[in-house]
Amino acid sequence: QVQLVESGGGLVQPGGSLRLSCAASGRIRMINTMAWYRQAPGKERELVARNTRGGNTNYADSVKGRFTISRDSAKNTVYLQMNSLKPEDTAVYYCKVQDVTINYWGQGTQVTVSS
Repeated sequence: QVQLVESGGGLVQPGGSLRLSCAASGRIRMINTMAWYRQAPGKERELVARNTRGGNTNYADSVKGRFTISRDSAKNTVYLQMNSLKPEDTAVYYCKVQDVTINYWGQGTQVTVSS
């Protein structure tokens, strides 16, 4: 079993920045893809950014140029640097980690962008 602990959410003004972290621990075999999703009230959960074991990344069009996903493989941690935040980025952000073929989800962290 793999456990994920997220941190870094909070309240920020439009134009501000936040950095989310998601650390994996437990019986890790081999982490492949690490990703961030978000879910706003009344909307479906959507992919924000994804980072593969080989180093490939892709982003939702709505966050390209503003968000950056990165990973520290030695620490089994994935990060999401969010800059130039907008009110429409307000959502609960979830990390997802694939250990071999099994997906694990974090508990979610609230990001609120408001003046």
